Amino acid sequence: MLKIFLAGQDKKNVIDWKAHGYVICGEADDGELSFPMIKSLKPDIVITDVDMPYVGGLELGKLIKKDMPEVEVIILTDNNNFECAKEAINAGFFGYLLKPVSEEELFGIIDSAAFEIKNKHKERQLQEKYIKRHEADVYNEKLNLFKCMFTASKPVADIIETAAELGITLSSMWYSVSLISLKHTGGVNEAIGEAVNIMGIDIGCLVFDIYFDIKVIVFRADSKEELDNMQDDFFGRFKNFMKEYNHVRYYGGVGTPTGRISELPESVRKAELALAHSYIIGDNLILNSEDARRSVYLKREESSIRDINPKEIDRSCILEFLRFGSQDKTEEFVYEFLDSLGEDSMKLNIFRQYVLVSIYFCVGDFIEGIKLDRNDIEPPDTAADTMRSRDNVTKYVIKIINHALKLREEASGGKYNDIVNEAMRYIEKNYSDEKLSLNLLASHVNFSPNHLSMIFSQQTGHTFIKYLTDFRMNKAKELLMYTSKRSSEISMEVGYKDPHYFSYLFKKTQGMTPTQYRGGCGGTKKMTE
Repeated sequence: MLKIFLAGQDKKNVIDWKAHGYVICGEADDGELSFPMIKSLKPDIVITDVDMPYVGGLELGKLIKKDMPEVEVIILTDNNNFECAKEAINAGFFGYLLKPVSEEELFGIIDSAAFEIKNKHKERQLQEKYIKRHEADVYNEKLNLFKCMFTASKPVADIIETAAELGITLSSMWYSVSLISLKHTGGVNEAIGEAVNIMGIDIGCLVFDIYFDIKVIVFRADSKEELDNMQDDFFGRFKNFMKEYNHVRYYGGVGTPTGRISELPESVRKAELALAHSYIIGDNLILNSEDARRSVYLKREESSIRDINPKEIDRSCILEFLRFGSQDKTEEFVYEFLDSLGEDSMKLNIFRQYVLVSIYFCVGDFIEGIKLDRNDIEPPDTAADTMRSRDNVTKYVIKIINHALKLREEASGGKYNDIVNEAMRYIEKNYSDEKLSLNLLASHVNFSPNHLSMIFSQQTGHTFIKYLTDFRMNKAKELLMYTSKRSSEISMEVGYKDPHYFSYLFKKTQGMTPTQYRGGCGGTKKMTE
């Protein structure tokens, strides 16, 4: 029910408001008392007398429309004053009635105000849905753009053009990429993630998520000095901010600077290398690749056989990698981890055996932690000749860690398979709905849009928007081939209200217009052909 506030009115107990579909949320005898009550109670409609002590009805209504423009004001008076009515209308009041007012007359104007309120509410909802849909689509377009930047899967000219369409200026003299990984027992704190985004915007960086827990920051500047200063500024702010979050661990890797967009994949690779080092060296570090190698080297040089303490093997960084690492980084991680133990230490057969057993049990604990059988991991044969060299130890450790990561992915894949399959079924059923969006799909499968976007991309190899676009384009090609429907009709049928946008998108994805495609197929075909 819509809420009504009565100011200077004595009609609460005279009229059966609920029978008309309304509820009185508050009332007051004068305007001075009414205004703070209205601000607190937030009614939909205010009915006020013109003549009230302290603050009159016109003044009260103006205050309401200034602070709460969405509230409709109806003013009552026993004075047929045109100027008063004109003033009320100019102030944005909904209506003006002369007393005495019949119940039919009163609810006639109240019902009209209620109709207006409901229409405005629907418009706001539609607008919010459109904004959310647009934001989700833009997010996915940006995510796809950045993935292209980091994999060199598109020509540089296409990347720059796509970026410009998304309102992103890429052209600079210098670039670098950094990675920040945030970890704590409850997952990544959203407040921290949002703070990183704001820092990036403030400094002029591009910040986005590619992985579940990793922020990717792209720095761009017109000089190497400016690039270095920008990085120092960003990470300085980040470290100061993280002092307030002692329960959160962070690791960071800084890629090498480059003057070319085409060389960004190498900057990413170096950032990933530095990130792998930071996992080994310790928590709360931001390293570039040279710093990382230097740190590991110093750590290695400082160790000696006398200093070897098997209990100091850091199992936590192994577990960390098992939780969040990927198979393409396993070799790099294992080499760096074994390096961190010291060359002299690894020369001792007894120490190598201890390392093997320790890592084996660590991997086994992880496997059991994800509800699988630790017997799936091959135990080390410490007496075998294959374990009497560092190289063979390295091969074994890589082997069992990769197997554990494979089991982890299979377990998580099984977890999300049903979700992604349901999402794909929903797209197949509703692709013709022009309102279909990532937000709508996420709501259907009861996931957050960002989380669904990531697992959808991981499982299908495509972003939501690309998958949907490809699906619609394939349906459009079928209709062009096997029916005589006009392009505008096909556009509506595959979910595009605007036929011009459909034609643009078709040409962009297929390399030709719908008409050219149909012509190239030799005209429409019969379904029996």
